[in-house]
Amino acid sequence: MDKSNQETPIVQINNVSFQYGTQPILEDINLSIKKGSFLGLVGPNGSGKSTLIKILLGLEKPNKGQIRVFDTPINKFKAWEKIGYVSQKANSFNTGFPVTVYEVVSMGLYGKVGLLRFLNRKHKNQIHEALEKVGMDEYKSRNIGELSGGQQQRVFIARALVSDPDFLILDEPTVGVDAASVQHFYELLTKLNVKKNITLLLVTHDIGAMTSFVTDVACLNKNLHFHGSSQDFKESDLSSLYGHDVQVITHDHGGAD
Repeated sequence: MDKSNQETPIVQINNVSFQYGTQPILEDINLSIKKGSFLGLVGPNGSGKSTLIKILLGLEKPNKGQIRVFDTPINKFKAWEKIGYVSQKANSFNTGFPVTVYEVVSMGLYGKVGLLRFLNRKHKNQIHEALEKVGMDEYKSRNIGELSGGQQQRVFIARALVSDPDFLILDEPTVGVDAASVQHFYELLTKLNVKKNITLLLVTHDIGAMTSFVTDVACLNKNLHFHGSSQDFKESDLSSLYGHDVQVITHDHGGAD
């Protein structure tokens, strides 16, 4: 038997349900995320994707079911530095704020060193290494507002990577990013997944482009309608999920560098 199949999943979700008041948002979700996988999470607006992410980040508690993160019940999980998070850039950061790229990435270390503590040499090396991983080290002294949308998003990924996480969650990270930058963005994620062995969870509406890069897909609309390989997803019928005909059109962007 393949040894990798015996590894404990990084995330194990069992029979999870969640509701706001009397409004059900998630119903009986069972989902596992394997170490080293690149999972795309898709679904229509209001399908519960953001709620599921909040639950995985410990910001919401399910009304029913169990979640284990790194083989630990989520209510007992303390090693949050193992999980990096990149939110929608446009909704999470004021790019007009006078702060450099280096300072933005250093914010990812506040959980470890504290807000008012000085960074030591090790911390500074971590910042440079994170910027190098996303190809932005040469911009470290530039003001974040001077960068393009694609460059800014690379910086926000570096901020999430600076604590050296094993698992990276990205919530609709390409919102407001131009099409050319989106292609390079997906290539960067593939590189982090394959060469750095970082497990990825990508929440996106970009179904066609996403399927060219991810290894697995989970399709959510209150219930989990699909969970399997990206190839099987391309061949599935999404009409019942979205309420209208959906055709998955993939794009050949070439391999990641």
